[in-house]
Amino acid sequence: MNKGELVEAVARNTGESKALAEKMVNETLDVIVNGVVASGKVSITGFGTFEARNRAARTARNPQTGAEIKVAATRVPAFKAGKGFKDAVRPG
Repeated sequence: MNKGELVEAVARNTGESKALAEKMVNETLDVIVNGVVASGKVSITGFGTFEARNRAARTARNPQTGAEIKVAATRVPAFKAGKGFKDAVRPG
């Protein structure tokens, strides 16, 4: 499912217009992103946790030349699925 399909599903399930559904989806995503940027973590009970994680600096290798490359430390977004989400996906 892509964002367009998500918007269509929200519109269909809520009975609202696609324009309003798209605005709701965009606002939800913006709130999650801004929450992670501001506080480092957004938890939605039963669904999961969005957070910012620090990735340490490391040395990598160029696969074509074999030369070592230094990769700087960075901050990356991460998602950890909650119990409800895991149980829904898990077979049986």
